[in-house]
Amino acid sequence: MDRLGRLELFARIVEGGSFARAAQELHVARSTATNAINELERETGVRLLARTTRQVTTTPEGAELYRRARAILAEVEDTFGRFASASPSGHLRVEASGQLTRTFLVPRLPEFLSRYPNLTIAFTQSDRLVDIVREGVDCALRAGQPQDSSLRMRQLGELPEVTCASPAYISRHGEPRNIDDLEGHRMVGFISSRTGEVMPLDFRYGGVTVSRRLPALVSTDNSDTAAALARQGLGLIQAPRYRFADDLASGALVELLPDAPPEPLPLNAIHAGDQVLSRRLEVFLNWVKEVFSDLKRRSRSSAS
Repeated sequence: MDRLGRLELFARIVEGGSFARAAQELHVARSTATNAINELERETGVRLLARTTRQVTTTPEGAELYRRARAILAEVEDTFGRFASASPSGHLRVEASGQLTRTFLVPRLPEFLSRYPNLTIAFTQSDRLVDIVREGVDCALRAGQPQDSSLRMRQLGELPEVTCASPAYISRHGEPRNIDDLEGHRMVGFISSRTGEVMPLDFRYGGVTVSRRLPALVSTDNSDTAAALARQGLGLIQAPRYRFADDLASGALVELLPDAPPEPLPLNAIHAGDQVLSRRLEVFLNWVKEVFSDLKRRSRSSAS
């Protein structure tokens, strides 16, 4: 196995967490895979993988080599792909919230994979800010603007937001009819992973955005936990409307202040700025933009 082949094997092991799975994907013997990684570690002079009977993880040096290997492999794939008539191929690692993925992407994912049968995708899902470069992620789908100027951003659509609370909360504290009525109310605190502080509630009224930071009995940095706290009547909450669509339909949550909704959140794809956009990532981002454009058209059509 040549040096490029060893890098591809190493990347597959890191992504799949398994020597056996990577060997099977590349159609080589398990012993060949082991010998190739041993040779890679001899070439680099460092230990790259920490192996136990249950899992394979990278050492700090291994994580750095994985990042570089993935960039090299992406460049090789893209170089040949741009001169070939075949559809783009390779593996995509996409970081996005679980609910956003399930709500918008999964229903149309078979269409994408049928259009590009030589692509595979791994979705990683959390509320934390991932280090795109260090963790080898092709792109992250995030609401809002990236703070890291070394990253590039492409806007894919908008996510309308909603303010709501549970019927139990409203029965105890009353329903605010305007922004001034928020005095004496509480909110479910959502802790920003960027600042470490509880984010205020924002309201758009009369062309002006007004922020209110209400007292919070409980705060969290996890969106699923925040939603559960709101259902338990612990305060007002703001989030993209799609997250609470079922709750609003069932009556588990009630929309508040519909005349002063939060600003829609821009949905952006964030990716490394020091690399040429690979063809596989380019077609994926074009498809996601298409998904949200179709949703926007349908929403306008149903509203008219």
